[in-house]
Amino acid sequence: MELFLEGDGTLSAPEITRRLQLPRTTVHELVTTLAARSYLVPVPEQPGRYRLGVRTYQLGSRYAEQLDLAAEGQQVARAVAETCGETVHVAVLEDADVIYIAKVDSTHAVRMVSATGRRLPAHCTAVGKMLLAALPPAELAARLPAELTAMTPNSLTSPEALRAELARVRERGIAYEQRESNPDVSCVAAPVRDRSGRVVAALSVSVPMIRWSAERQEELAGLAVRGAADLSERLGHHGARQQ
Repeated sequence: MELFLEGDGTLSAPEITRRLQLPRTTVHELVTTLAARSYLVPVPEQPGRYRLGVRTYQLGSRYAEQLDLAAEGQQVARAVAETCGETVHVAVLEDADVIYIAKVDSTHAVRMVSATGRRLPAHCTAVGKMLLAALPPAELAARLPAELTAMTPNSLTSPEALRAELARVRERGIAYEQRESNPDVSCVAAPVRDRSGRVVAALSVSVPMIRWSAERQEELAGLAVRGAADLSERLGHHGARQQ
């Protein structure tokens, strides 16, 4: 693929063979597979030559979106954290896990300890529940393992119980975690949408149990919703404030 970044961006199979010093049959198989998946396309006016296809553009666009999401997410997370003084995360879904791509720490001495890049089972977190709830049923079934790992005694370990919880998340448009990934922390999360309206991330506020209450939960839920709407607007989602 990197060879196509050089010169005029077109190559033939023999040229690829010479440059990579690979067997001709191997190069033929590689080119055939890449062309079948639209990573390479034939050059119409030059038989036997190929150029990069639309699939590479799609991958690059998704990468750029993730960069924008992380950068914008960090700014929004900082604004929310400054309002409430608690730890704020932005996370995305990968397989059956969530990965934190932005984080701002609480200003309190007692606070949640985490880091960007950290990966956790999605079903144990508020952000993960929010993201799982946005998946079509078939994709949700394909992503979930047969057995759900418990991180604390409060973690959901039954797929049936998780599906029931995800139905409640979809109904109320917000997700909660009650000491399911950390025995001393509860969280609330709201969905972040891109310009097409697709849920691409979730924003959460995490609070140690010593500062958690029904009133605080309601207050932080409002902050999470407004923060997620702000981030959605930054990603081009129109009408985010009405979600």
